[in-house]
Amino acid sequence: MTFERRDAARNAEPATGPVLSVRDLRTAFRTRSGWLPIVRGVSFDIAERETLAVVGESGSGKSVTALSIMRLLDRASSRIEGSVRIDGRELVGLPEAEMREMRGRAMGMVFQEAMTSLNPLLTVGDQIAEVLEIHRLQEGAAAREEAVRLLERVRIPGARARAMDHPHALSGGMRQRVMIALALACRPRLLIADEPTTALDVTIQSQILQLIKELQREEGMGVLFITHDMGVVAEIADRTVVMLGGEVVESDETDAIFAGARHPYTRALLAAVPRLGSRGVGSGPEHFPLVDRASGELRPARPQPDTVDRQAEPVLQVRNLVKRFDLRSGFFAKVTGRVHAVENVSFDLRAGETLSLVGESGCGKSTTGRAVMRLVEPNSGTVRVAGADLVGLEARRLRDVRRHIQMIFQDPFASLNPRIPVGAAVAEPFLTHRMGTRAEARAKVADLLGRVGLDPSAASRFPQQFSGGQRQRICIARALALDPKVIVADESVSGLDVSIKAQVINLLMELQASLGISYLFISHDMAVVERISHQIAVMYLGEIVEIGPAGSVFSSPQHPYTRRLISAVPVPDPARRREVRPVSNDEIKSPIRPADYEPPARRYRQVGENHLVQEWDGDWIP
Repeated sequence: MTFERRDAARNAEPATGPVLSVRDLRTAFRTRSGWLPIVRGVSFDIAERETLAVVGESGSGKSVTALSIMRLLDRASSRIEGSVRIDGRELVGLPEAEMREMRGRAMGMVFQEAMTSLNPLLTVGDQIAEVLEIHRLQEGAAAREEAVRLLERVRIPGARARAMDHPHALSGGMRQRVMIALALACRPRLLIADEPTTALDVTIQSQILQLIKELQREEGMGVLFITHDMGVVAEIADRTVVMLGGEVVESDETDAIFAGARHPYTRALLAAVPRLGSRGVGSGPEHFPLVDRASGELRPARPQPDTVDRQAEPVLQVRNLVKRFDLRSGFFAKVTGRVHAVENVSFDLRAGETLSLVGESGCGKSTTGRAVMRLVEPNSGTVRVAGADLVGLEARRLRDVRRHIQMIFQDPFASLNPRIPVGAAVAEPFLTHRMGTRAEARAKVADLLGRVGLDPSAASRFPQQFSGGQRQRICIARALALDPKVIVADESVSGLDVSIKAQVINLLMELQASLGISYLFISHDMAVVERISHQIAVMYLGEIVEIGPAGSVFSSPQHPYTRRLISAVPVPDPARRREVRPVSNDEIKSPIRPADYEPPARRYRQVGENHLVQEWDGDWIP
């Protein structure tokens, strides 16, 4: 029977049971000491047009469950037992040749990081056409034409032209749409989405979630959605399975779980979800509520005392900061354009205050943080810390002033040397700046590790022996080693699980209260920003379009871009799940300008106390 006839026969037979049925799934990995169980007896069903969310923190076994269903684990080092059926056909024990046919035809998978899943040497159109040809659905020109149709189906504007692009030429959101097009190429019965929106900005995340819901309704697919974000679960899932330590600890309708979760771990995940609008106008930052996993008792949110003296001199003063990157081409490498990454940015940060820079990827917020630190050289402007202007300082003097301003990066593992113990990493800046003896450094390390909630004995261990949240605590301890006045935190919690994120943010706020530290907090997570900030600056195309007190900006956003960011935040309310909103194709515009371009002078108007908004002409188009 040809593949086409087999497809026709399959489509002609009405589905009589679940699309996916998993029973007593057990997965183990081979180690030196024997087989290590990772997934322990997981069972669930997914019906046609149903979305099941599998949630849990890193290490809970949710991604291994998905890879076990797809049979993508190394057969030499893994063992899969139990039953996995697609439309009644057993996959466990299926010969690899037949399993390859099932992948794509019966099941499609979207991974978290699209860039590592796409071939950088092939255009996106060729990659989709390749899938069609492998499964003998289309060939040659017909396959390429079908690839364009699939790109149109996932709402990629200018699909015919974009099909000729390589992955690096697309934004993160567009690359994720390409991954969805690849997964849907063979019209599978089941779509498995493994953390597909974790690395995306809030507006792009909203677009991808709406797109999956729309395509599911059109194609009749079952969806297995893996995430650690309960806000996303509320947005997309009909039913939810909660995993901890490789086991299912709770399973129910999503509405029932949000209305009355039974297991302490589920309640902990729900309590840690940042809820936009939970902070009143005029109130200060507020800690996240946390649930003790053993007892299930809730430690309620508590407000952070607002002791900022706004009449005092700023500890960090930025004025008219500009950073542009030259683009060169031709034999003589002539400057043909510039990336206007940061354009005329100004703000003040006072002792004990948190100012958050927010916006989508490409808005210039991270470049602003790096320019403030002089990790990239500003083109112009001033950055005053401890009475000195960092811009233009010679290297020795710059190193001395940097004692007062430190940085925490997004990826704690990449920030730590895997070859040296964490105690040595924390002590290194203290010793480099000759702030004391080695004995004093050891005492300082023990004190700092204790402050960030780690046992001082952990100083002798290496970074790979810690979890992601613990590694970020170590990076915070290292940033505190020089007793800085200001810490620049660049997406420092965006890669963490929701409950770990809540713990780290609470820690940052406690350190601020006890030490009087100021934070320049860079993030695209609006719900987190609302909770932690005193002041908020919204950035778009390298410029601040709105700045003011957090309560005022969130309760009364003035700029259209600010309103767009806030409206895109997932709301942890399952009642919204059935809303089908139009899928937007909007992307942030390019900051690349001609070499002779000079930005227009901007005007700001005051809309409240210390609340300024950039004026715009007519209908603002992002």
